[in-house]
Amino acid sequence: MISGTSHDGIDVAAVDFALRDGVLHGTVEYAGSSPYPEELRARLMRALPPSALTFAEACELDTLIGEAFAEVAADAAERAGGVDLICSHGQTVYHWVQGRQVRGTLQIGQPAWIAERTGVPVVADVRVRDVAAGGHGAPLVSMMDVLLLAGLPGRPAGLNLGGIANMTVLRPAGGGGPVAYDTGPANALIDAAVVRASRGRRRYDEDGRLAAGGRVDDALLTELLAEPYYRLDPPKSTGKELFHAGYLEKALTAHSALSDADIAATLTALTAQTVANEVRRHQIDTLAASGGGCANPTLMAMLRERLSGVRVTTTAEFGAPSDTKEAIAFALIGWHTAHGLPGTVPSCTGATGARVLGAIVPGAAALRLPEPLATAPTGLRLTGAA
Repeated sequence: MISGTSHDGIDVAAVDFALRDGVLHGTVEYAGSSPYPEELRARLMRALPPSALTFAEACELDTLIGEAFAEVAADAAERAGGVDLICSHGQTVYHWVQGRQVRGTLQIGQPAWIAERTGVPVVADVRVRDVAAGGHGAPLVSMMDVLLLAGLPGRPAGLNLGGIANMTVLRPAGGGGPVAYDTGPANALIDAAVVRASRGRRRYDEDGRLAAGGRVDDALLTELLAEPYYRLDPPKSTGKELFHAGYLEKALTAHSALSDADIAATLTALTAQTVANEVRRHQIDTLAASGGGCANPTLMAMLRERLSGVRVTTTAEFGAPSDTKEAIAFALIGWHTAHGLPGTVPSCTGATGARVLGAIVPGAAALRLPEPLATAPTGLRLTGAA
């Protein structure tokens, strides 16, 4: 289970895993998404950086989001015919980056509410162990990308287009192990522009229609591409602590004559361009995309225009629906934790070594975990998803 950096709801997937001959086979029994109640989402958005926040509000949001996750978990478990472990990423509310180092990361959505509601043990707080080991705690989906795309020839990469875009490169052009990092904003600034244009009545550019009706402003795009983050070498990570509505307002100060459609078109081009730059940097030949951005045909068209000669597809081709891939990834992390296996790829997160992730909240019965496995899977095959 996860709510991503778009903060719009809870994605969930129930997966039945079985290890055979070193390959982990996952049958997706159920996958879905549930929006946050509107009042809760509005309250969460008001609390996010750069807003100030009291401990009282943090405590209340931690409980309310935990209760929302608990209801979604209970529904998914029933639809799947029962589950024996839940992995909850929760909701990221702050990612503390200091220079090139991540000092901390905070996800809320108290897992005790999930354990109490379902009676099932819960793996939670999965990012911080990687941070404590010197990593960025992101992108954790890189482990799934590495396993899912391992059989592809050439130079494949996985791309997630959520609020922030991240990419996993299996075989970097310069050699060495896989690398993964946040390339920059995916939907974060586009969403902020839509909220601005609609005065809060709309939250995202549905079907890319607003951007499709505008033109890319080269002057604004050039200024946006001068953001120092893009020039940092990986591993690196970012979030709405940087790419938020205030960032957009500052960027638009000298461009007040632009229409809302032109702004949306330029921000969509920014996402496409920053991703394309990294794809070319690593000489990627197959790009498997996922996340909410895949539902934006204007964004996907801009990306394909900039990547002539690259096969751009979605993770649905490999059994992971693009809108619930991250939820499947955290089910995978939970499986690794339960079996005593690391859930990270150190070359992707920048940590000093691979780590078993998370803390476990027991369910209604005594906590019993499987015997630890001596070796990790070398591949992942998914079936069953619609």
